[in-house]
Order: sequence, then structure tokens, then C-alpha cells
Amino acid sequence: MNKQDIANIRKQFKLENALMNIREIFNVYVKKESGEIYHHVCQPFEMLEKEAQELFLTNFKKVLTGDLDTKLFELKFRRDVEGSAQTILYEGLRLDSTEDWIGNMLQMVEKMYANTVYEFDTMVTFIRGEYRKPTKKRNQESEEGGDDEVYSNEFILCSQNKIDQPKKALLFDYIEKEFKPNNAFDPIINLASPLSGFLFPAFNDNAADVNHILYCAGKVNQPDETFVLDVLNCEGFITALENKDCFEQILVNVVGDEVDTRVISNVYEEIDKMVQESKENEESESPMLDYKDVERILTVSGVENVDTARVEHAFKAIVDDEKHEFKATSLIPKKIKINTSVADVSINPKELNKVKYIMFQGKRCLLLEIDEDVILEGFKLESETLG
Repeated sequence: MNKQDIANIRKQFKLENALMNIREIFNVYVKKESGEIYHHVCQPFEMLEKEAQELFLTNFKKVLTGDLDTKLFELKFRRDVEGSAQTILYEGLRLDSTEDWIGNMLQMVEKMYANTVYEFDTMVTFIRGEYRKPTKKRNQESEEGGDDEVYSNEFILCSQNKIDQPKKALLFDYIEKEFKPNNAFDPIINLASPLSGFLFPAFNDNAADVNHILYCAGKVNQPDETFVLDVLNCEGFITALENKDCFEQILVNVVGDEVDTRVISNVYEEIDKMVQESKENEESESPMLDYKDVERILTVSGVENVDTARVEHAFKAIVDDEKHEFKATSLIPKKIKINTSVADVSINPKELNKVKYIMFQGKRCLLLEIDEDVILEGFKLESETLG
């Protein structure tokens, strides 16, 4: 799935939307430490009060919110796994009976808590429904298109949420006009920050892909490896941050640990060109970089004596796979940080060529080229010409 695919589904989670039909919602309350199912209930989504529907819809959007390979991960199912999540979920899509569907979802809950213990109660929510997308926009003159012809796909979405115990508080009673302690004892479902979640199946080019699933991690760059491997039964993967770190190690391995800022700037500029060309060509997937691409990028960026064998060896040494490919979009940092004991500087990668590390009068200096005056505490600094 690409960013646009996810955004298209996410924006359909709203009240009374003909393009998103949520048929059933199944909530399971799980006790802390023991993983025991305390209670579960399944009902038509439309039977919920509007306020409850809105809370859940916001929660479902949260499951589908975040950057790919950072918070959201499209994962591939492993083959030949007994009682695999893929089989359970695929059967769940096809089951007509609500009771049978409940049975399948309870199997998923058992997998989720088989090897994981929480210090707090949790609630797991499953929904199944139908997502529709018009094949083309409606023509205002002919009035064709729009909902006349749509892509239609069944899906299951899961959201796992923490349950908080109510805190003691002092309340003001408007009727009695007096201050009272809060005597509420009902646990509070934290729908604002899902612990994890997933969407099955994944969607690519408006078609369902039952061999992949979209997984949502609770925190950025912190996917739950146990959840991915043992619950979803998916293949291993690396995050965008790990991808970027490996790429940087390969560059150091090939170029050395000392380099001119212009070379680094050129490298990021070349990668950005590939990304922009991909967008202009309306390619759905981010361009991938193999060792040959890295060799070309380093050569045009001004690195001398770069050869295929050297780059290929670096790939083998760092990622243990000379045929590994890096996703280009995850390699360009939003900001480059230079940390010193005097000051910390944050720079856009495109402006890195304006930074120089020099020696002046025997002292190390960071030279930053700027296009405007510098204002310090309301004062415009005087410029000084160095000899």
C-alpha cells in the first residue's frame, strides 16, 4: 500500500458514509497479567449511539495514521504456518454467520495474548465491513461516474487499546453548587492512542491483496516484533530509521569517515531527484536503490575511486545481502543536525552545501552561508570581514 491508498481508506471513516459500510463491531475486554477474556460483545455498528460511533471512527483513523515504514508497515505473511493469522482473517472475511466470525476473532485474541503480558487491562476491537471507491470521478455534464461504478472490497480492522482506571478528582456540582470528590469507578477506554492494530487485507491498485497486511505500531519506529512474528505470522522487516542507519553505514564504509559537506549534499540531492522523478511519472511505489544505484550516486556526487566491488562488499558487510534494496524516501532526512558543545544546528539537507567546516587562526569553525541579516535578541548583528 502507498500513502495515497491508506489516506483514501482513512478519510472514509465518517458517519453515514455510503462508501464505508461497517457491518459489525466486536469488543473484547482482556484482564491484565492473566490475559483472561473478561467480557466480549458483538453488535451491528449502526446500533451504537452516534457519540460512540464517532469515538470508534476516530480510533480507526488513528490505526491508519502515520508514515509508512515508521508507524505503518505493510507486511507479507509467512507461508506454511499452522493456525496462521492469514488463514483466520481470510476465513473471517468469508464467514456469513456472526457467531462463526466471533469464533475466528477470538482465535486472534488468543494469539495476541499467548506470549504477551500487560500491566493494565486492554480492549481489542474488531470490525468487518465493505470499503467502496468510485472507479472514476463524476462528470458534471454527463452525470456519469461517481457512485455509478465502484471498486468494492471486504476488510477486517483491529484496534488494541489500553484501559485506564479513573483518577481521583474534585468536581464542581452546578446544581448543588458545591465541590465533590469524583466517585466514578468505570474504567476508561483510551481510544486516542492505540497500542497496535492492523487492516486486512492490504489494498494495492484498488484490489485486495490477501498475502499482505497493514500493521500499525503503537510508537514511531518501535514495531512490536513479537506481534509481527507470532501474532500476525509475517516476515521480518526493518523500519525506515534502521534502513537509513544501514545506508549511512554503507556510505561510511565506502567513502570513509571524513567527507566534505558538498559530497553529502550531492548524495541527498541525487536521491531526491529519483524520488521527484518517480512522483512526476506517477509511480505508485517509492524508487529502490541497489548497490549499482549507490555506486552511481557516489560517483556523480564527487567521490573518487568508487567501484562496483567496493560498494557490493559494503552491502554484504552491513546488511549481509549484496542484493538488498533501500527505499529512497526513507533515506532523506527531514533535517540534518550538527551538535557541538557551543551550539546545535538543524539544517535542511538541500542547504547542506552552504555549510563548511574550516580552520581559522588555528581554531575549528563552522561556517554557515546565509542570505539575510541575523537578529539576536532584537538587535541586528554587525557583519565582520575576516582576513
